Amino acid sequence: MADAHQSAVSPVDKVRFESQDGIAVITIDRPHQRNAVDLDVAHGIAGAVDEYDARDDLMVAILTGAGGTFCAGLDLKAFTSGEVPILPGRGFGGLTESAPRKPLIAAVEGWALAGGFELALSADLIVAARDAQFGLPEPKRGLVAGAGGLLRLPKALPFQTAMLLALTGEPIGAELAHAHGLVSVLTEPGSALAQSRELAARIAANGPLAVRATKAILTMSTAYDGAGGFESQRELVDRVVASRDALEGARAFAEKRAPVWRGQ
Repeated sequence: MADAHQSAVSPVDKVRFESQDGIAVITIDRPHQRNAVDLDVAHGIAGAVDEYDARDDLMVAILTGAGGTFCAGLDLKAFTSGEVPILPGRGFGGLTESAPRKPLIAAVEGWALAGGFELALSADLIVAARDAQFGLPEPKRGLVAGAGGLLRLPKALPFQTAMLLALTGEPIGAELAHAHGLVSVLTEPGSALAQSRELAARIAANGPLAVRATKAILTMSTAYDGAGGFESQRELVDRVVASRDALEGARAFAEKRAPVWRGQ
């Protein structure tokens, strides 16, 4: 087993970064504030994402919250003091407008509300406890979910369900969210992070070049159809097919052994 690596990416330790066996875990660590996002948290998440993307030994990252709650969204106390946790080019929480190049899993316990839900929607996969709740309550406060929630929600839920959730500001439970496909994996309470690690390990076992290209193509797929889509993915696909990893994958299959990926 590889050695665990830990580093603090926020100067005040509001965000923790840990890595082991190719998997990074980014934890918002403000349990007494329900992991609400202030400017320190935004910088912490951005720094964690940068470290994750920069390290070739990391294949998958997990975003989670400490103390049984994912994230309650914007820190309203900090906001009323003039603090806005939106970073240029990165968006709310340092994430919603600049997802990492590699896969990101949201491990959700408790509540994922407002900007917290928008952080979860920024992930590629959501693993949630059965009793978790998701919501965009902004209209109840005279606000709009402008950090990607309204853009991403109709892609994750049936349109009318997304409209109902967004217009009323009322939450949706994880079991219903799972039935509609928003939640990828449903777990027992307290198990979201463990199940996310298991899912991350399955992804990390695959070829790193193939995983990154697959995420990139799927992410841009909604913007293309027909010939345009094939043309847009051609460079990514060709690069993977011509890689040493592709040849290694074929050889490993023929030789009935586990592949040894080099990321080349």
